[in-house]
Amino acid sequence: MLQLLEQVLAHGVGSRQDLPLPLGYVVAGAVVALVFSFLTLGLAWRSPQLLSHGAGTPVPSAVATALDHPVTRWLARGVGLVLGGWFVLALVAGRDDVDNPAPGMFFVLLWVGLVPASLLLGPVWRVVSPLRTVHLLLARLLRVDRRHGVRVLPAAVGYWPGAVSLAAFLWLELAAPGRATLPVLQVWVGTYVLVHLVAAVLFGARWFERGEGFEVFSDLVARLSPLGRREDGALVFRVPLDGAASLRPAPGLVSVVCLLLGSTMFDSVAGTGGYVRAVQGSGFPRPVVDTAVLAAVVGLVLLVFVAATAAAGRAGDRSRAQMPGELAHSLVPVVVGYLVAHYYSLLVLEGQRTVALASDPLGTGADWLGTAGLQPSAVLVDPAGVALLQVAAVVVGHVLGTVLAHDRALALLPRRAAVAGQVPLLLLMVGYTVAGLLLLFAG
Repeated sequence: MLQLLEQVLAHGVGSRQDLPLPLGYVVAGAVVALVFSFLTLGLAWRSPQLLSHGAGTPVPSAVATALDHPVTRWLARGVGLVLGGWFVLALVAGRDDVDNPAPGMFFVLLWVGLVPASLLLGPVWRVVSPLRTVHLLLARLLRVDRRHGVRVLPAAVGYWPGAVSLAAFLWLELAAPGRATLPVLQVWVGTYVLVHLVAAVLFGARWFERGEGFEVFSDLVARLSPLGRREDGALVFRVPLDGAASLRPAPGLVSVVCLLLGSTMFDSVAGTGGYVRAVQGSGFPRPVVDTAVLAAVVGLVLLVFVAATAAAGRAGDRSRAQMPGELAHSLVPVVVGYLVAHYYSLLVLEGQRTVALASDPLGTGADWLGTAGLQPSAVLVDPAGVALLQVAAVVVGHVLGTVLAHDRALALLPRRAAVAGQVPLLLLMVGYTVAGLLLLFAG
């Protein structure tokens, strides 16, 4: 299984040599782009422009009716159940070897695949999640209120359960020993499903919105989708930044976005030769070192973000405790940019391989889906093209984050203080950009 682990978790195919310009020029150009964006916003963007709730052009009524029809929703639930059942079949009854599709289905098609799916279609996991469907059936069987459960979920809980769920998954993906072996996955997935189903029975379906890690993740990415819903529930086409602006402060939200950003940075660090040599020379087991460094990188990202946003609040005479939550939404495009840059080639290459392997979930030589003969194509992962995509994703993500921070600062602070207060945020974005690019191309 070690060979499969290397294949599944070897993110990215580009390297520094694949860039059309020296890395130093690329980093300098990215910094110039951020500074130019900041100056342009300060001069031209003088009042809040992003509409957080009422924005968007309604989707044609016939399309909206079809998408929201109960039959469509049950079909989506059915697809989710079938795919979930296929995964469980491979996980529980399949052979523990390099040809078992379960690790690829979990780490690649689900986790990485949620990014493009949510960007294009909105919070799709909310619609197809097998956990939601099983909970719906359990609620009917147990005769409990599906929406509200049997206990009230305190508002102070916020996103903290989602943060814990994501931390558990990211530790599994990036640091756990034997993370691609079936016994480890069986224990982790079984525990995860049990915990969230019990919590949903107790607190209702609302638990999934902020407590279930994959749904929290999908919802955050979907904030940048051109397809969304207004406050009145209408399905609309919208400016993606309006969706991000609708993300309001809540307990645990800052930890969620910093966890996603920091874990992706750690994954880049862990892939460098220097890090591997340092771990080998440390005398400690790799999972122990990975866990400690993962926690340290996430903690550093969180500390720097809180410090920068608190400084912005102080410049405008706002509460330093309030500002991180108010500006957490500005990290969403940054996170998405890193995810696209870091995982694109993995999704293309390992995704094709997983689809081929999924045709034989039990490892008997069957071809149930007719995809067993699929040969992964590298047409979409030309190294130079991937390198350009990585740079563009990181830089665009940071520029959009700067726009979101500027618009929110104008809503919270007097204009002069808003511009001055964003200097720490600009330095933060520059630091994240430089670190991200250096880590992406360190190999």
